[in-house]
Amino acid sequence: MTQPAKTEATAAEVQTFREGMARLGAAITILTTDGPAGKHGMTASAVCSVTDSPPTLLVCINKSNRSHDIIEKNGVIAVNVLGGRHRDVAGLFASKKDEEERFAGAAWRTMATGSPLLADAPVAFDCRITDSNSVGSHTVFFCEVQAMELAEGQAETLIWFGRDFHHITAV
Repeated sequence: MTQPAKTEATAAEVQTFREGMARLGAAITILTTDGPAGKHGMTASAVCSVTDSPPTLLVCINKSNRSHDIIEKNGVIAVNVLGGRHRDVAGLFASKKDEEERFAGAAWRTMATGSPLLADAPVAFDCRITDSNSVGSHTVFFCEVQAMELAEGQAETLIWFGRDFHHITAV
């Protein structure tokens, strides 16, 4: 099948797309890594499942983000899904503060890959990056789950919708 030629989006199209995306609620996560390039973390919402066999997540990171190259070089990543009580932690990892300050704001542990896992996350996925693809301004990382932990009794999440955080709980 022949693909149409790609064209650059106009400023109006970019703004309209961003407004549309603000209306698409997304889970808030903290992506963390540790390895040869160092320990690092960032707040992200561009995460989704790919398949359950093998369990794999897709994570999109802007190439201009300071976390991008560190995560790529380490080759491992933890996806820490946040609950309502983690709003301040999400803000901390979205800030320009140094890593020591960011990680001091919560309790962490490790599992299979050595990436930091948020101790009280509703769910944390410990992954090895198995593939990536460059698309425009972002890299799409395919992350095979090596280990995971579900917290008991925590049917909640923190989402980003309408350019703000919202706490959602199961009824």
